[in-house]
Amino acid sequence: MKTTTPPEKTAPISSNNGRSTEELSESTRNQLLPIVLLKAMRPKQWTKNVLLFGALLFALKFTDWESVWRALAGFGLFCLFSSSVYIINDLRDREKDRLNPRTAKRPIASGALKPSVAVATVCVILPLTFVLSYMLSPGFAIVGAIYMAKDFGYSFGLKHLVIIDVMLIAAGFTLRAVAGALAINVDISPWLYVVTTLGALFLGLNKRKHEVLLLGADASSHRKVLDEYSPALIEEMLAVITASTLMSYTFYTFTADNLPIELQKNHLMMLTIPFVLYGIFRYLYLVYQKDQGSSPEEVLLKDRPLLICVVLWAVTAATLLYVYH
Repeated sequence: MKTTTPPEKTAPISSNNGRSTEELSESTRNQLLPIVLLKAMRPKQWTKNVLLFGALLFALKFTDWESVWRALAGFGLFCLFSSSVYIINDLRDREKDRLNPRTAKRPIASGALKPSVAVATVCVILPLTFVLSYMLSPGFAIVGAIYMAKDFGYSFGLKHLVIIDVMLIAAGFTLRAVAGALAINVDISPWLYVVTTLGALFLGLNKRKHEVLLLGADASSHRKVLDEYSPALIEEMLAVITASTLMSYTFYTFTADNLPIELQKNHLMMLTIPFVLYGIFRYLYLVYQKDQGSSPEEVLLKDRPLLICVVLWAVTAATLLYVYH
């Protein structure tokens, strides 16, 4: 009688150093954790926090090294505030994000970052950020708390209220400008807050316009509040905001009390107006003609003419303020 020998048990597939595939996968995950965490914190969004340096520029403190490092510290802390909000939002929306091709690759939605690790990260970052913010300036810490409360309110319901949603987006930019002033302990012209708010409304409305035009009939399934907007309504709003933004900045250049006396007399700060005008027109061109505008920070980083315009504006303004200081 022919007997068959039982098949030999195969050892688990191992890598060169003897670890199984599962162990190698877990090891790789741990090695990539810092990169995945950084991605979850959305560093591209940190470009919005450049607004914190506005006070440093317009309060003529950009040559004061103590103010410079305080502004840099404020920038870093606000990046941590905003990143905490992004992680919390991604935790809350991970199931919905998996159904959207645009957000499915986010670390939490894709499974690259475990929810437990994300929660632990926020539990460490947020208290530490508040403590360091208070050490920098109690007022700065209060603004950070207001910013967090505003974003939580937006995420948990206020984003569904027409017009309020865009105004809350604009409030986030204004709070950044206020935080920048508090970080270096200066009083700055109210024009900075006015121009910042109007400019933020300009970006927010263009974002809504882009979403409405791009998504069409499916807009409400992507974002419920989009059902309340129409291209005609947004165009009317944009007509008001665009003109108001340009006029407010123009008035700032020759009426702001905090400008150096010589600049108030010769009005040379008006040389920066063409850069603002071009920037506004360029952004409208990108939204209407190139179907961009869904992410202002990405537009700024990817569109070279717009980025050059912003740099030239900053260099011109800083030069004038420094020369006549």
